[in-house]
Amino acid sequence: MPARIDLRFFQNARVAFRGATSPFRRPAARTRRYQSTEAAASASQSQTVFQKVWKSPVGPKTVHFWAPVMKWILVLAGLSDLSRQADKLSVTQNVALMATGAIWTRWCLIIKPKNVLLATVNFFVGCVGATQVTRIVLYRRSLRDSAKPAAGDTTAPEAKDV
Repeated sequence: MPARIDLRFFQNARVAFRGATSPFRRPAARTRRYQSTEAAASASQSQTVFQKVWKSPVGPKTVHFWAPVMKWILVLAGLSDLSRQADKLSVTQNVALMATGAIWTRWCLIIKPKNVLLATVNFFVGCVGATQVTRIVLYRRSLRDSAKPAAGDTTAPEAKDV
């Protein structure tokens, strides 16, 4: 008995898939209709800005939108590091941020679809990294310059303190 039920199920399914009203059947080539460019242009003009953004290939329904939004955290972290002392900052970390920002800014403008939001955040990541590297280099240069004795001074640095 169960074999008979299975057979009926498959027979009915076959009819459904082969039927003219089946949702899985492709329409015939002669019934396809194409919109003219005028119709597409008028449809895009009637959309609101919100609808255009929502349906965009880099809109909020895609990772192309949310990845840059989350990456702004790196920019905020770099900006908060501006209040830290330069001797506490990592050169390698900030060079990596600077290089990452430069490389990915360029890449975001090459890929299709162009992701301007991601290019913008990567540009600012690179700027923050460059600012921090500049601060570190200037701090280390000032330490090195203060350690050198003046050209006309012949006394030892320890003797000056006494």
